[in-house]
Amino acid sequence: MTTVRTVIHDRRIEVPAPDDLTDGTAVVLTTGNDGGDDDTPMPPEEIARVLAAMKRLQPLEIPDDVAADLDAWERRLNQRGIDRADEDGEGATR
Repeated sequence: MTTVRTVIHDRRIEVPAPDDLTDGTAVVLTTGNDGGDDDTPMPPEEIARVLAAMKRLQPLEIPDDVAADLDAWERRLNQRGIDRADEDGEGATR
């Protein structure tokens, strides 16, 4: 797999072709910046490092008043989604 970095200019992608690709070679460009270069599985050493880091994490302690505020906000957000779904559904039956 070859990674080619480029920048968008005037809404166009200008990609310098690697020397080992001849004219007519089919390529796939993937947009985004997920940080990964490929879809290969993590090596065992990386898995062990991530698991060790996860074990060092401390539980998140949320004060009761903050938890109550978060719960109320989540309920309002859920109700807003329900209300909007109801509004969208009303037009479908007419």
